[in-house]
Amino acid sequence: MNKFRTHNCSEISEKDLNKNVTISGWLHRRRDHGNLIFIDIRDHYGITQCVTENNNKFFSILEKIKPESVLKITGKVIKREKGTENLELKTGKIEIQIHGLEILSNAKELPIPVFGEQEYPEEIRLKYRFLDLRREEMHKNIVLRSNVISFIRSEMLKLGFLEYQTPILTSSSPEGARDFLVPSRLNPGKFYALPQAPQQFKQLVMVSGFDKYFQIAPCFRDEDARADRSPGEFYQLDLEMSFVEQEDVFKVVEKLFVNLFKKFSSKKILSEEFPRISYKDSMLRYGTDKPDLRNPLIIQDVTNIFERDDVKFDIFKKLVKSGSKVRAIVTKNTKNKSRSFFDNIDKWAKEQGASGLAYFTLEKDKKISAKGPVGKFFSEDALITIQSQCEAKIGDSIFFACGKQNEVEKILSLARNKIAQDLEIIEENVFSFCWIVDYPMFEKDEKTNKIVFSHNPFSMPQGDIKSMNFDKPLEIKAYQYDIVCNGVELSSGAIRNHIPELMYKLFSIVGYNEKDVKEKFSGMINALSYGAPPHGGIAPGIDRIVMLLANKNNIREVTLFPMNQNAQDLMMSAPSNVETKQLKELGIKLDIKKN
Repeated sequence: MNKFRTHNCSEISEKDLNKNVTISGWLHRRRDHGNLIFIDIRDHYGITQCVTENNNKFFSILEKIKPESVLKITGKVIKREKGTENLELKTGKIEIQIHGLEILSNAKELPIPVFGEQEYPEEIRLKYRFLDLRREEMHKNIVLRSNVISFIRSEMLKLGFLEYQTPILTSSSPEGARDFLVPSRLNPGKFYALPQAPQQFKQLVMVSGFDKYFQIAPCFRDEDARADRSPGEFYQLDLEMSFVEQEDVFKVVEKLFVNLFKKFSSKKILSEEFPRISYKDSMLRYGTDKPDLRNPLIIQDVTNIFERDDVKFDIFKKLVKSGSKVRAIVTKNTKNKSRSFFDNIDKWAKEQGASGLAYFTLEKDKKISAKGPVGKFFSEDALITIQSQCEAKIGDSIFFACGKQNEVEKILSLARNKIAQDLEIIEENVFSFCWIVDYPMFEKDEKTNKIVFSHNPFSMPQGDIKSMNFDKPLEIKAYQYDIVCNGVELSSGAIRNHIPELMYKLFSIVGYNEKDVKEKFSGMINALSYGAPPHGGIAPGIDRIVMLLANKNNIREVTLFPMNQNAQDLMMSAPSNVETKQLKELGIKLDIKKN
C-alpha cells in the first residue's frame, strides 16, 4: 500500500462513506469558522475538502500552516451537510473528518497566490513558474498540451506514418532565422547549430527510402518573441511523405486536424474540407496571407474609380497617378452608426502609422448620394460603379485607403479586424481553416532591391520545368502552402525540389553559384544526386495548435517553462555567465563591449 495515499483528491465519493482514507497534496485553501476549520487539499487530479473541530489536536497546527504546504491527511469520509455541497467538484458531496495529519513540506510566504485566477505581471509568473503552473487554468492548459501530443502521435500512426528522431546538433544554415550556435570542443574554432527545423533531415529520410515520417520535433531559432511565437525554442509536428503531390499532403493534414479539433474542442469547424485561397487573392481580399475567415469583411480594389473625371478626390487621384493603389472595405447596414464610430476608426488608423481612412455611407432619396467627409467628391454615376464593384447596398458604409500596395494591404488587414471587432461580427465559436497556396517562388527585397526566395528555397516550382522562363523569376509560382486557422498561421509546407540541376538553377537567381550550393547544402545536394523520390510535407506548430484549443492569445499560456520577451529564463537564470575554464576548453575568448 502507498504510504502517502489510498486515493487521489478527485476519486473519493459517496460510495466511500465511513471509510478511512489517506490523501496527500497541497493546502489549497483554508476557511476558519472559529470552532471549525475547513481545508481544501489539492493534487494533480482534483480537490478534496477536509474538516476538523477545535477540540482536535491538529486544529492549532492547521490554524497556522501556510497555503501551499504539502500535507498528508488521514480521516473518515463523511457526507457534507445539506446545502453545503459543491457540485462543481467531483468530491463535492463528501468531506474528510481529519484523524491524522503529517506535514510533508512547509511552504514559505507565497510571491503569487495559487488559489484564484487573478492576473499577475508576466515577470513574476515566469520567475515562479512552478507556482503559476499549480493554478487551475494553467495546469489544465499543460495537461491539454500533453493530451494533444499523445492524440497526434496516435493519429499519425493510424495514417501509416512512423516516428523518427533527427539530430539536434547539426550545421548552420545560411537561410531563415538566426541560428543558435554550439562550440565544438573536439573541433576548435568550429560550431554546431541547433536545428531551426529538421527540414533537410526529414527530406533525407525520404531519400533514404522511408515513405512516411513524422516527429514531434524541437526547433531552435534566435528570434524575437511575439504573442504567437516563443523566443528560443518551440515544438512542431514535422511530417514528410514520398511520392505525393500537394493535394495528398492536404488530405492527410485535413483528416488529422478535423479529428484533433473535434476531440479537444466543442467549437464547430466551419468546413472540414479547408478552402484553398491563392496567395494573390488572399493579399487582395484580406490584406494578409493569414486571413481570419470568421470575419465576413472583404477588401476590394477600387483604384480604377479614382482614374475617372467625375471623381474629384484629388489627394487620392494624385497618388493613383504616381502608382498608388486604392482599396476599400464595405461594412453592411451601418447607416445608423454614430459619427464617432467612423471617426474613431479613422483616428485608430492614424495611430497605426497610416494617413487615416476616408469613408462615406451610401444613401438614396431621389438619387444615390454619399454621406460622410469625402462623399461630396463622387458623382452619382461613380457611386453606382463603386456600389456595383464592392457589392454594396444602400445603407452600407465604405472605408478607403490609398498608398503603396504593401502599405494599403497592411493597414486594411488591420482595419478589417478592428472594424469587425467594433461591430462584433466575428463568429467566435468556430474554427475556420484554410490553405494559402500558389506562393511566388521569388520576391524582390524592399531594402536591397535584389531577388530573394519568398518562402522555402527547397520548394518545387510550378509548371513544366523544361519550358519555364527563368528570366522572369517573379512570375514563377511554387508548390508552397500555409495552413491558417482563425487568423493564426499554423504551418508552412511545400512539395520539395528533388532535382539537383533545377536547384542549382533556382539558387543562381538569388546569387548562389553551383559551388556555393554544394558547400552550403552538401548533405542535401549530394543525397539528391543518388536518386530521390518526389516528396513533400509540412510542420504545424504544436504551441499554436494548443493555443487555439485552449482559447488563449499568448503562447506562453500553453508552454511549460517559457522564456520572457528578452529570451531569458527568469526561473533558472538563463542565459548565464560561464567559467573562464569552460571557455578555454572551447577555445573561446569573449570580446564584449560595455555600454
